[in-house]
Amino acid sequence: MLSKKLEEALNDQVRVEAESSQVYLSMASWAEVKGLEGIARFMYSQSDEERLHMLKLIKFVNERGGHGHISDLKAPKTDFGSFQKMFQELYEHEIFVSKSINDLVHISLEERDYATHNFLQWYVAEQIEEEALARTILDKINLIGNDKGGLYLFDRDVQQITADSAAGGPVE
Repeated sequence: MLSKKLEEALNDQVRVEAESSQVYLSMASWAEVKGLEGIARFMYSQSDEERLHMLKLIKFVNERGGHGHISDLKAPKTDFGSFQKMFQELYEHEIFVSKSINDLVHISLEERDYATHNFLQWYVAEQIEEEALARTILDKINLIGNDKGGLYLFDRDVQQITADSAAGGPVE
């Protein structure tokens, strides 16, 4: 049985994951209208992944005797200036999500809820991967600079990242 404090914290994370999905969906739409097909596909995939993270949390809360809440979401911005700035925002957002997960892990230990602590380890590992991927993408973007040919190749390469991720199988 979840404590009220932990149930509220998990529901806050449900909102964080839902807003993350919306942020990435907005980034996907922005990239798509700019003709950046590979980047758009990557962002649509990221949006889907965040939604799955949200669903996993809701199901966990409900299975543990709580009630997973669906709340209002903050509308994401719709213009990102440049693809470089957009990926910088993606990286900063992943750092924010990691901090949120770490706060949740801390609460689970304070509440001595080791089942929740164990459940959250998947999110901890996932965030390590998400931050590393975002950092790798930023490194590639910095190599490109303002080279239009580099942007074309990057747009194709980032599409491959999505295909590679999909080959890894569905998120549980």
